[in-house]
Amino acid sequence: MGLKLCVEDLSAGYGPLQVLRSITVEVREGDAVVLLGTNGNGKSTLLKCVMGFVRPNSGSIVLERGSERVDLAGRRPYEIVGFGLSMIPEGRRLFPKLTVEENLLLGAFRPAARKELKRNLKFCYEVFPVLAERSGQLAGSMSGGQQQMVAIARGLMSSPQLLLVDEPSAGLAPLLVKQTISKIGELKASRGLTVLMAEQNFNEAVRIADRGYMIVHGEIVFEGKTVAELENNELIKNYYLGV
Repeated sequence: MGLKLCVEDLSAGYGPLQVLRSITVEVREGDAVVLLGTNGNGKSTLLKCVMGFVRPNSGSIVLERGSERVDLAGRRPYEIVGFGLSMIPEGRRLFPKLTVEENLLLGAFRPAARKELKRNLKFCYEVFPVLAERSGQLAGSMSGGQQQMVAIARGLMSSPQLLLVDEPSAGLAPLLVKQTISKIGELKASRGLTVLMAEQNFNEAVRIADRGYMIVHGEIVFEGKTVAELENNELIKNYYLGV
């Protein structure tokens, strides 16, 4: 089954504040696509539009699965999760007074995931052994790196085909950033996931990316069809590489 997410001419914001302007992005099955841009340029808003947390003002968000075309714009988040999308939010957004395992079980919301609950839980504990050791610990008492593991694992519990990841490096030490993004790359390969990741740490993001886009002031200013194109773009050099 071919999977493709097509965002076309998308504009969105919050009340009178316009954040995204005529955004067009495509994510194909098996891709790891990175959205680059500094804070406040619209990366997170774009992911929230895809997941139904922000309603677009105009444009379309279409998920293609084989011959099926589903317009996601205007749908509620739980419906979108039902189509095989999952999001790991910036700041992790765990339930701090619930245990690690309770947080993970909440990720298995959609019916298709409930059938795979035991298998997915076992997989998450294999990927993150420390979570198995601390399955009964309150999530809010864990370190930032461990909480990020819980957030990623919770996203996997819904058996997603397309994983949206919002700023996985936020609030983490450099070594943990490297480990977290490497783990996302490993999961993409081992689970056959398609990944759309918003990240401002260019050097770490491109280690697992196939291609990407740069967003400035709510507009796509560059599309790199390969990592080499991203690395050689003058605007990206100025923003990220100090050239």
